[in-house]
Amino acid sequence: MPVHFSMKRKCPKTAARLGKLETGHGVIETPAFMPVGTQGTVKTMAAHDLEEMETGLILGNCYHLFLRPGMEIIARHGGLHGFMNWSGALLTDSGGFQIFSLGRLRKIDQYGVTFTSHIDGRMHFLTPERVTRLQNVIGADIAMVLDQCPPYPAQYEEVKAAVERTSLWAERCKKSHLRQDQALFAIVQGGIYEELRRQSARELVEMDFPGYAIGGLSVGEPKDLMYSTLQSTVPELPAAKVRYLMGVGSPDALLEGVKWGIDLFDCVLPTRIARNGRVMTSGGYLSIRNSVYAADLSPLDHDCSCYVCVNYSRAYIRHLLNAGEILGLRLTTYHNLYYISGLMKEIRTALAEDRFEQYYAKMNFKLNKMYGGM
Repeated sequence: MPVHFSMKRKCPKTAARLGKLETGHGVIETPAFMPVGTQGTVKTMAAHDLEEMETGLILGNCYHLFLRPGMEIIARHGGLHGFMNWSGALLTDSGGFQIFSLGRLRKIDQYGVTFTSHIDGRMHFLTPERVTRLQNVIGADIAMVLDQCPPYPAQYEEVKAAVERTSLWAERCKKSHLRQDQALFAIVQGGIYEELRRQSARELVEMDFPGYAIGGLSVGEPKDLMYSTLQSTVPELPAAKVRYLMGVGSPDALLEGVKWGIDLFDCVLPTRIARNGRVMTSGGYLSIRNSVYAADLSPLDHDCSCYVCVNYSRAYIRHLLNAGEILGLRLTTYHNLYYISGLMKEIRTALAEDRFEQYYAKMNFKLNKMYGGM
């Protein structure tokens, strides 16, 4: 079935909204956070781990899957769902951000991107049409257009050129998109320039995509700039279409994004910091590798009911991490994803009960104090 979004309730004092995203692989209640499974796996997590915490949608990456393992083996499994044994919904990023972060290893022109593989040094050429066909083979429920993501900071003219190319490529992606059971989302660019953000949004909305992402944020700019950019960009996007903020995953930014009307988020932050021994708790970040936890018999978070907090102590998890045991990475990752899932569930409940404004007032200061530095 094609992807369908419907708005169930809207906060009367903010732009926050409660919605439902229906896909061929399940229904996702929004606002929602997507764990990142770049190479066909959310690092250290099995599919049943994600199902236990009621994850309905995860993200894969076309660029990485194209390079390794390649489309042939994915196609032989019937697509990425079969390859990774995932029954929930999938979104694949086009890989635009990864390609453009290669710097001198890539060359951009109006036709596409020539780049050198970070794996084996081979040269590749990807066009909007080819990226779309690759995602057709991958078979994700939601595919993303190929876009140009400018760095931060960048001069106005450089960002303007990226906006123009992103619109051109989006149109080409849409014309070459073939799967009726897959939605193709556009990506708004424009850096921190409000005029360019509005231009990008209006040009893409004119093309009538089923959903719109906001890209090129959380790339080094201060959070107040990210929030002001959201404030000026989101009103340009159709209320009846899903809105997706790419690359944002700190708890304070998730709450702020919801306030401005964002429905979907993704970020590597919860899983990446987990592998460094840093976990999210109701009291803020906790660096579990520290020696102070060597004999601590308490759970990672006294207020958490996840499998990890119910069954393991801080001392044990610290031991695993410092001994280089893989289980330690698995436990910290599970906990962080559970924490983010719980936060999004709290937000949805507040919206459903018409008390988001009060919830935001209570949690905004707390989350900014605990997580505002990231």
